[in-house]
Amino acid sequence: MSPSKPHDQHHHHLRGIILRSLAVLGFAAMIASLKKASEGGAGVIEMVFYRSLFGMPVVLVWLMIGPGLGMIRTQRPRAHLIRSAIGITGVLLNFGALSRLSLPDAVTIGFSAPIFATILSALLLNDKVGRHRWTAVAIGFLGVAMIVRPGGQPIDHLGVIIAIGGAIGTAGVTVTVRQLGGTEHVGAIVFWFFVCSMTVSGVGMIFLGHTHPPETWLMLILGGMFGAVAQVLMTMSLQAAPVSVVAPFDYAQIVWASILGWLVWSVVPGLNMLAGATLIVGSGLYTAWREHRLNRNLMPATPPIE
Repeated sequence: MSPSKPHDQHHHHLRGIILRSLAVLGFAAMIASLKKASEGGAGVIEMVFYRSLFGMPVVLVWLMIGPGLGMIRTQRPRAHLIRSAIGITGVLLNFGALSRLSLPDAVTIGFSAPIFATILSALLLNDKVGRHRWTAVAIGFLGVAMIVRPGGQPIDHLGVIIAIGGAIGTAGVTVTVRQLGGTEHVGAIVFWFFVCSMTVSGVGMIFLGHTHPPETWLMLILGGMFGAVAQVLMTMSLQAAPVSVVAPFDYAQIVWASILGWLVWSVVPGLNMLAGATLIVGSGLYTAWREHRLNRNLMPATPPIE
């Protein structure tokens, strides 16, 4: 029996990697759809609301055929509210950055979230962060600085600030999800975030909602569905393989964003963006390697734009 165990583990790891790769493609399709929607007149609040509204049916179907609706029961409603508040703030900022920056720039800056997650984990969870991880943090910040490219090709600096705020929000989600994951089923975490997100943005829709042309509605619908499917696939990947195995494949989203940016918007990433992305990815992968070597499972299990 023992010879089959490594084979079974390899099979599960491969399944997790495939699911994670499909999730990354789904998130890239989501952000591309929502960026097109923003160009068609959709505001940030509308993007958050319709992303939740059109994504909720997907989440409900997944719960019914998978872990079951009973998994949404929670004994920690306050913790879900805190996680959702941080997550909604992060999503608002991420979508705001998406409407101001090119797709590759917005996604790449979003991948600075693990840098801030390291800092927040040290401050809030008292995680021990050694010189290796602090070095990775410094390299990641250098990568962000290169994307801002002072003195180089113009970039919307307000968009950069908003994107960094979104990355900090994503890092905050990582910390709170780690705390929730000890007692709450992942189905409850996903479900209650969608409920809170739809409720809060629904109130905003009373004042900021508008009618749109059919093309914009289509992009909003696709954005919601792609995002929810990607969220489910990401969750399934974590059930199949450890986060240290699948999370490095998240960085393929930068590649997909660059391809979509070129195909849809004719945006070709500049040398500064490529160099900055290399440093950010290198920082993240080095952190992943360190966590795996130390037999820890502390890598963010959250995409840069969820």
